Amino acid sequence: MLGACAGGPPASSDAPAAAAPAAKAAPRVPEQVSNAEWETDMQRFAAEDAQSPPPRGGVVFTGSSSIRLWETLAQDFPGVPVINRGFGGSELRDSTWYADRTLVPYAPRQILIYAGDNDLNSGRTPQQLRADFIAFVQRVRRDLPKAKIAYISTKPSPSRAQLLPAQREANALVQAEARRLGVDYIDIFTPMLDAAGQPNEALFIDDRLHMNAAGYAIWKRAIAPYVK
Repeated sequence: MLGACAGGPPASSDAPAAAAPAAKAAPRVPEQVSNAEWETDMQRFAAEDAQSPPPRGGVVFTGSSSIRLWETLAQDFPGVPVINRGFGGSELRDSTWYADRTLVPYAPRQILIYAGDNDLNSGRTPQQLRADFIAFVQRVRRDLPKAKIAYISTKPSPSRAQLLPAQREANALVQAEARRLGVDYIDIFTPMLDAAGQPNEALFIDDRLHMNAAGYAIWKRAIAPYVK
């Protein structure tokens, strides 16, 4: 499988019981993570947690910049203990590799992930994205078997309109796997298209990649029924 490895290399069975655990090896790029610089984000999350520990049993939103930039996340889901652990520019296998630092510590009851957009833009195929999705689900269920998982489909951005065919294929592949694995699949791709079936320019800021308030309003409506 081409998805991310769930963790570092296993400890040797010959190691003495009293030995201190070895430090986790740096991830391989691009097999395990898309960019080793995500370590900076992990340190930022750790500092934030030290200053204000998030609640356990909450709802974690993770993934790429569309999550990181969701400034109204808490207001959009009032009464839900949401934790934003998006790190901009990340790909799906990054969330898998760093799950022990962005998901597991919070023992969340639910995880919603948005990833795949950057993956396809960087050249990964829909089939690779499907494999990465399976790896993510397996990684989460290893340490958080009771957590409910929801995958937010890739969004159609005007600046990446050339990716629409690949996005449609990837979304369909992931949706089928989500059904098989008992994971919620949330379609935000369809409601973000205009009448001509193209990315709706009115939902994006000037870079034509990231969303404005109208775009996030669509996400809120699509996601709300799935947030417990």
